[in-house]
Amino acid sequence: DAAGSQDTPIAVSLPRCVSASASMTQQLLAGPAPPPRPYRVCNCERSLRKGVMAPSLAELLRQAQSALALPPPIALVLDEDGTAVETESFFRTLEEGTALMALGKGQSWAPPKTRGYQVSPSRKPPRRIDVACVSFDLYKTHPKDLGCLNVKATLYGTYSMSYDLRCYGARRLVKEALRWGLFTMQATGHVLLGTSCYMQQLLDATEEEQKEEEKSPVPLQSLLPCSLPALPYKKVLQ
Repeated sequence: DAAGSQDTPIAVSLPRCVSASASMTQQLLAGPAPPPRPYRVCNCERSLRKGVMAPSLAELLRQAQSALALPPPIALVLDEDGTAVETESFFRTLEEGTALMALGKGQSWAPPKTRGYQVSPSRKPPRRIDVACVSFDLYKTHPKDLGCLNVKATLYGTYSMSYDLRCYGARRLVKEALRWGLFTMQATGHVLLGTSCYMQQLLDATEEEQKEEEKSPVPLQSLLPCSLPALPYKKVLQ
């Protein structure tokens, strides 16, 4: 009996040591606890808003219940669209400062009824500077039209320019093309006709000058000088 009484404390303490070592192993494998992050929580009516810090979903539930003074149990959803936050893995994907709504028993999420009320998104896009932004808008003003294209370009968010290209119906488009072709041919014909008339006048004028020169030959006397130069004085004496 004495031996049995001595073995009993050892048998009772053995499971405690095993459980303690198992919990310590789990803590070592899990690594350090994540730091608390800030969140914004509100009640179902959005009349009360609080900021809380929590490193995990369980702690966030506890902090929200305490800050909003709600009876347990409560559930958390995203304030922007009502997405339920139920798992720890989804909670870790939330950004800092995410707006959440705490719902009690029998309560449900509803969009805001107040005009002008806007909920900031949970994922804020990074700040950027747009150098150039080009947009294309294809539309129709009439069912028979081929379509119209509007191109708009904005530089540095300040300077903008746009161009509207309108394409009418196929029949009207062909008609306009034929009209422009006819106008081009007429203009070309006028230019060629004027040029040919001017060249013809030049040729006629040249031929008339040649005929006049042939009809009236230059007399021989006009070719000779009117008076001969005087001989030098010394040569006359000789």
